[in-house]
Amino acid sequence: MKLLLFLSDFCIPFVVCWVIVYGWLGGCPVFDVFVKGAKRGLKTVAGILPTLIGLMAAVRLLRDSGLLDRIADLLSPLAGLLHIPAEVLPLILVKLFSASAATGILLDIFKNFGPDSYTGMLAAVIASCAETVLFVMSVYLTHVHIRKSRWILPAALFCTLAGVLAAVWVTGIVI
Repeated sequence: MKLLLFLSDFCIPFVVCWVIVYGWLGGCPVFDVFVKGAKRGLKTVAGILPTLIGLMAAVRLLRDSGLLDRIADLLSPLAGLLHIPAEVLPLILVKLFSASAATGILLDIFKNFGPDSYTGMLAAVIASCAETVLFVMSVYLTHVHIRKSRWILPAALFCTLAGVLAAVWVTGIVI
């Protein structure tokens, strides 16, 4: 086990050095290419920053206004039929918008129910495998200028539901 930990500490530095040496030996201006990529990355960040700020504000409003809890209360009978604890519903809803806000809710679930409980394990699986659908859509669709996105949201929400149901099934098997 110690050997694996030792090797894992050197994996990323090794890969970075290997790419630099490989590029340099191949005659590529490694530093110039790196600087060009960094400039393009900053332009991308500047382009998606308004979207990020808007999504962060929306998630904060949902949590602070109590609307998130109201929506979870409305969905709790349906969630009960699917064997989803009502306490996990806010996590599922917030995960659609923000992974960091979902992590905060996940930590609250751990604090209240424990990470080894069914609720804690289910929340951990959902937080780990669900995607931030609205965040990804807004960032990528804005960045690549896709205008015809009619079926993207329904398909993404269907996949999220399938992932949540798979998480319920898998967590039920493990416990």
